[in-house]
Amino acid sequence: MAIQSPSLDLGAGAAVCATPAAHARGYWQQVARRLRRDPVTLVCAAILLLIVASALAAPWLGLADPYKTSMIRRLYPIGSPNFLLGTDELGRDMFARLIYGGRLSLFMGVTPVALALLIGGTLGITAGFLGGRVNMAIMRVMDVFYAFPSVLLAISLSGAMGAGAENTLLALTIVFIPPICRVSESVTTQVRGFDFVDAARASGAGTLTIVRVHVLGNVLGPILVYATSLISVAIILAAGLSFLGLGVKPPEPEWGLMLNTLRQAIYVNPVLAALPGVMIFITSICFNLMSDGLRAAMDVKA
Repeated sequence: MAIQSPSLDLGAGAAVCATPAAHARGYWQQVARRLRRDPVTLVCAAILLLIVASALAAPWLGLADPYKTSMIRRLYPIGSPNFLLGTDELGRDMFARLIYGGRLSLFMGVTPVALALLIGGTLGITAGFLGGRVNMAIMRVMDVFYAFPSVLLAISLSGAMGAGAENTLLALTIVFIPPICRVSESVTTQVRGFDFVDAARASGAGTLTIVRVHVLGNVLGPILVYATSLISVAIILAAGLSFLGLGVKPPEPEWGLMLNTLRQAIYVNPVLAALPGVMIFITSICFNLMSDGLRAAMDVKA
């Protein structure tokens, strides 16, 4: 599974770049109107909001202790009294563990993408705007990492550093820096050739001023949309590492780790064993569809 860069026509980037600064507000109002008319994006956003809100508010929802075990109530089926979604292989409440597991799974999905966005975006914008030898040096280093499939690179890094949430975050951050850097460099290179950048340079504006005032506003949109699509990949990779024993350690509730510990229960209660996978699927597909909706809304040519 390799992370692919989007086709770098990047309509969103081109659309923003072609829009004069005076009409930027009107552009974003048009994007908001398009999003309000997209039921798929709105439904996905509502589902994600529900998942995030329940995960953040888990300690105040009056849920059962997700760590409390009981060997006499192992693998209770869904709908059992006092256990809405049954219990796992150690008698722990599945509903509570799924909710609490969302906290860790979402954290493992959002944090490495955010860190990679900060690092890779900075490197990509620098390479795209300065060009020349700086571009060559940065992008050739990125190509070394980009040459490896994302799954293989994540497993290799996690295996070398050892299991644990911190090492998983570091491994996933390294995995996502190259694709974000490549997208940032491509969009910035497009923006650098527009007339308003040449006019700002001719007026005597410094490099930092040009980047801050004229470039960032035009490139952040496409970069953020692409980064949003990577969150679903990060959630799946983090869950895969935990499933392989290279990620979060027991007894922490995390969807990938729960899939691993419940794999033997598939012969006894397959529906119960599939619940963490269902949560991973729903969350990932919602992030993907929402990212597609944002990309379509930002492409004013569509």
